[in-house]
Amino acid sequence: MKVLTFVNYYLPGSRGGGPIRSIANLVAHLGGELDFTIVTTDRDFLDSQSYSGVIPGQPQQVGKANVLYMPDKSMRPWHIRRLVASTSCDVLYLNSFFHPRYSVQVLLLRYFGLIPNIPLVLAPRGELSRGALALKKLKKRLYIVLADAMGLYKNVVWQASSIHEEREIREIFGSRSTIIRAPVLVVPDMLNPDFTAPATERTPKIKGQLRVAFLSRIARKKNLDGALRLLGQGLRGDVELTIYGGIDDPAYWAGCQRLIQSLPDNIRTRYAGPVDHADVAQELSRNDLFFLPTFGENFGHVVVEALLAGCMTLISDRTPWLKLQEEGVGWALPLEHPKRYFEALQQMIDMGPDEFARHSERAVSFGLTVSRDPETRRKNQELFRVAAGFQRRELQHR
Repeated sequence: MKVLTFVNYYLPGSRGGGPIRSIANLVAHLGGELDFTIVTTDRDFLDSQSYSGVIPGQPQQVGKANVLYMPDKSMRPWHIRRLVASTSCDVLYLNSFFHPRYSVQVLLLRYFGLIPNIPLVLAPRGELSRGALALKKLKKRLYIVLADAMGLYKNVVWQASSIHEEREIREIFGSRSTIIRAPVLVVPDMLNPDFTAPATERTPKIKGQLRVAFLSRIARKKNLDGALRLLGQGLRGDVELTIYGGIDDPAYWAGCQRLIQSLPDNIRTRYAGPVDHADVAQELSRNDLFFLPTFGENFGHVVVEALLAGCMTLISDRTPWLKLQEEGVGWALPLEHPKRYFEALQQMIDMGPDEFARHSERAVSFGLTVSRDPETRRKNQELFRVAAGFQRRELQHR
């Protein structure tokens, strides 16, 4: 089965968010069974130059996939039309709901009959979460209403990475939507029983002190300003916050900087910039707590990476990671209850080295356990089989 995949960033990029890891892991698992061609931009997030060694517009083998790196000017409707025709694909796979070039444009070409009515799988990647829709709300709601009225998403097979994302899709597009729950895959090595977490040297935690990592794109959806406000609500003890990530929204970052300047003296901050994926484990291991009060994540690869680095984790309850407190590895708390965040942060500050070491070991163990669900690979295989079969049934019913 030939799968033509559209995603705005891909390897060797590392700063374009979770979809890069999601698609790379999918290809690593299923690339021997499915023939993946990936269409993506020719540079990393925020970069002005193409990747070194890449010839834009020329396909090349990357792992088990054939990757076509496209400059923005080449992502025009007529280019996409020729591209789809030349690949003779069996399934189109889109990895955004709102992206104008790598999703909406393809759907419109299909709707107007300018490309064949090929089976189409769409992974919204958290863009339909309550928190994500609250950002640029009017513009997004207007698009959803118009697209729904047109029937733009008719006969689409949706990929939901969790039961929460499935509910979000059904709330917008109705109970009759065809949705396959196919969780995000992790790197294949983690499924090996002999796999161990990346070796990192961890400095013992000191009671009364806390090293906190915020690692994500600097964007409103990730809620760095919320994290800063929560840290500034009168904590007792010394806190060092390190902010990792590319600046997606300069105006938003400027507001965050003003909040940083207003923090009390016992809260110190450092901006460390973007981090290459290969260095994430080492950087996270320098910290005691991973803090991400996000407005919504469909998976959250960085949560797995934080757990495997031995970090306790404090996130919002708008991700699939809801059992952190039950497992003794952190908290997933409602954004509407800042007092609970204060209590969790203060508990972390007051925690001594021995207690933290026990929680850190649990974090690594839990990260490995949730990553080894044997059903995950099977459900991703099923996603593409169902998509192809679904389209055939729809055509037969006409």
